[in-house]
Amino acid sequence: MSVELSFTLSSDSPTLLDKADTLVIVGRQGRLLSNQVLALVPDAELWRAMLTDLSPGDEGSTHSTWVRLNTIAKQLVACVLPEPCSRYNSPARPHAISDLVKNVYGKGTTSILLALDEDAHSFAAGCALARTLPVYSRKENGKDREVVVALLGPNGLVDPTRADLAASIIRNVGALVDMPTNELNTTVFVDRARKLAESLGAQITVIEGEALDQAGYGGLWNVGKTAPNPPALVVLSHIPAGASGEPIVWVGKGVVYDTGGLSLKERAHMVGMKCDMGGAAAAFGAFEAAVRSNHKAPVHAILCLAENSIGPEALRPDDVITLYSGKTVEINNTDAEGRLVLGDGVAYAAKHLSPSVIVDLATLTGAQLVATGKRHAAIMSNDEALEARAVAAGKSSGDLTHALPYCPEFFRSEFRSKVADMKNSVKDRMNAQASCAGQFVANHLVDYEGPWLHIDLAGPAFVDERGTGYGVALLMDLFDIGI
Repeated sequence: MSVELSFTLSSDSPTLLDKADTLVIVGRQGRLLSNQVLALVPDAELWRAMLTDLSPGDEGSTHSTWVRLNTIAKQLVACVLPEPCSRYNSPARPHAISDLVKNVYGKGTTSILLALDEDAHSFAAGCALARTLPVYSRKENGKDREVVVALLGPNGLVDPTRADLAASIIRNVGALVDMPTNELNTTVFVDRARKLAESLGAQITVIEGEALDQAGYGGLWNVGKTAPNPPALVVLSHIPAGASGEPIVWVGKGVVYDTGGLSLKERAHMVGMKCDMGGAAAAFGAFEAAVRSNHKAPVHAILCLAENSIGPEALRPDDVITLYSGKTVEINNTDAEGRLVLGDGVAYAAKHLSPSVIVDLATLTGAQLVATGKRHAAIMSNDEALEARAVAAGKSSGDLTHALPYCPEFFRSEFRSKVADMKNSVKDRMNAQASCAGQFVANHLVDYEGPWLHIDLAGPAFVDERGTGYGVALLMDLFDIGI
């Protein structure tokens, strides 16, 4: 089943209610009591009364009632956003927008009015709303919802074009993450990449199956070689006419399912591992956004696709493999597979694409959730300015980030091997494990000295058993896509 989500520029309250069964108005309490909003609600006194007793606290609160318009009963819902907002949060409060709105959709058509504190909050707020309406469903009785959204700034309606583009792609990326592996295996993902490239007029390069082994992609090949569908390296490229700037490269981990391999996960930790391709999905979606918005710089998205499965030829602990960087890796944990496929991906980027910046995105470690929680992706970078920009972009887009220590001299030794250039998993799990995982990826940026950003999105990519489309808005904001 699919869900319709569209944006409109209408701010006329009768129009909003005439075409909807439910009207939802979202904003901070003071904003909802402003003359601008009071002029739009069907009954200002009733509206004031609804808001009087609400105490939004840290999470926000909702209140609903019924109003009669032209003899027809309509539902009116107030979603009051929280007042607290620390410097580590987005001032648009997108987390609260998503959490509140997803629980108040009525039957039929819903109109949503976002009463923004600032016009600049429109992008994060629009993206937050997109996450409230997941696309993927296999329920027999699923129903489409028509949702119409208006973004209202202090001086009037805000142009929704950029938020609309992001919202559509975020929902599709969330659907990819939600799809189980019997529907989205590596072959299907490759086919989707080919269709996207064709629809956009973009270039695509695919190296898959035994061709990976022959070309030296030891990470991807060994992780995915025993699965029923072959591993693949997919490179989507957009080089616009009259391109300005050096290439931007995004590398996404696309492990469509992660059993842990022979280092088998326990049952409770294996459920949900369909989401382990969230990094590749984010890069895939951001690439679409860049092309559709006519981004002027060359953009490449590298999808590192594999299924970490078990079979007679499965990668074993103690095996020594060679990645595309030329570095040898002694396997001491087959469940630390994401860094192996990413190692091949970043090495390809460094060798072949002359990048101005490399960003890798991955649902890489459970340690990310310990370090930065469920709402902030963990980032690390060899470039302080890029790190600062990524933190700022997280606040602006609503895809929050928080920096991990970048200190290679403290972390490289965790991978020391007596028989290879490195092991693939840390010796001491108490020594900044999420930073160490990122450092393993960086170890394969051979002869690349440019800026690199690592984004571990294990927590925010998959929340309450749903893909969020995390990463699309972040990359759009970080690289000024759609502006």
